[in-house]
Amino acid sequence: MVPASGHALRCELSLDSLFLVGKDAAAEVLSIEGREVRVTHPGKLYFSKETKLSKIDLVRYYLSIASGALAGVRDRPIVLKRFVNGAEQEAFYQKRAPADKPQWLRTVTLSFPSGRTAEELVVDDAAGLAWIVNLGCIELHPHPVRSGDLEHPDELRIDLDPGPGVNWADVRTVALEVKSFLEEVGLRGWPKTSGSRGMHVNVRIETRWSFTDVRRAALTVSRAIERRAPMLASSKWWKEERHGVFLDYNQNAKDRTTCSAYSVRPLQDARVSTPLRWDEVPDCDPADFTVLTVPKRFREIGDPHAGMDAAAGSLEKLLELAAEDEAAGLGDAPWPPHFRKMEGEGKRVAPSRSKSAASQPRTRMPLVVVANSPDRSAALAGLERWKTRHAEAAGHLAVEDVLVDSMRGRSSTWTRIRVNLRNVPEALRPPPETPDPDDDPTREWRRMHAGGRPANEESG
Repeated sequence: MVPASGHALRCELSLDSLFLVGKDAAAEVLSIEGREVRVTHPGKLYFSKETKLSKIDLVRYYLSIASGALAGVRDRPIVLKRFVNGAEQEAFYQKRAPADKPQWLRTVTLSFPSGRTAEELVVDDAAGLAWIVNLGCIELHPHPVRSGDLEHPDELRIDLDPGPGVNWADVRTVALEVKSFLEEVGLRGWPKTSGSRGMHVNVRIETRWSFTDVRRAALTVSRAIERRAPMLASSKWWKEERHGVFLDYNQNAKDRTTCSAYSVRPLQDARVSTPLRWDEVPDCDPADFTVLTVPKRFREIGDPHAGMDAAAGSLEKLLELAAEDEAAGLGDAPWPPHFRKMEGEGKRVAPSRSKSAASQPRTRMPLVVVANSPDRSAALAGLERWKTRHAEAAGHLAVEDVLVDSMRGRSSTWTRIRVNLRNVPEALRPPPETPDPDDDPTREWRRMHAGGRPANEESG
């Protein structure tokens, strides 16, 4: 168990001891491996509903599993995803290192597809970990590169993202299919729960390939698993085309990050993205891994991913398969919306919005946006109001007809909810309405950068 606020600060550090060297009404000052870290407002509740956890509780959690968390972030530039008002409120992304950072925290200059650059933090030790948690970083979001080579990833990330209504058992089945396929191409996958509804399989790779090549290899994995498990897995970028578990190849595009090992997720039970052994995958339950249970697990079994750095593999076989797909006429798949159009990429527009040639007409999917909000619960409440207003139409909806998109702008996140009316008889289909609520924090920015025209967006 993570000790409650006010209890002894001695944590399960395998590093050095942790000492409380100062305390007042507004802060606690910790000495961690000889460095002082000031935790402001330590009693502020970050999880206030199902699990009562304060900021200092989260700091203690991360220090209790520091060697495991640092294995995922050490020597990597990190994006700060800050929940300054707690896990139940909106977060924002901060790429640039704060100006008031301690001198002992280093930075590296990272370039982005937009052409911009930023000095991003690099966290190398437990003190740095505690310092960013004090900023409200509940999750850890490192890039898949090391500070010494920012253009060649050392990690292939396979993100298993289940659609609405998909069973956890299907996620585990797809993960095991990924394991089998990776072994066939000479690679070792390291599984972990995402801390939400999905799973991640990370692969340590040699630093010989560009971001473009690594993403190309990830797309090959996604398409291969879709062929092997067509009823369970999908490689389709557009949500209206997906079914089952989506293998999000675009998480390997430059400037994309996912939560790393031992990250706490902003769910009411404070779940943790937890590294697993493969023999645990068939029976694991993501709800078993929380801030309250993972430290004990870590003390007892250590880090199941401790050997990852020693298992770097080659992408050559995956890239050979990619070339075979391309020779067979299978072109590139869509990139995230803020990337420039890539060579070989098809139309970057959802099929329901595509203007097709008259000789090849497409059926336009009847999608309506019902809610936009930085507050997921507010967006879901808006969906329920829509269902109440249109009860007869709502009765025809399948689970997969409700598309709950986690949208990410340059520095903010929000939830968009759309409803696909394909299963609703035309006479019963409600016309488009102003979303309720209708709070898209990026709308003004996108309008300015699109010359007054709304910009197309799609969540990965």
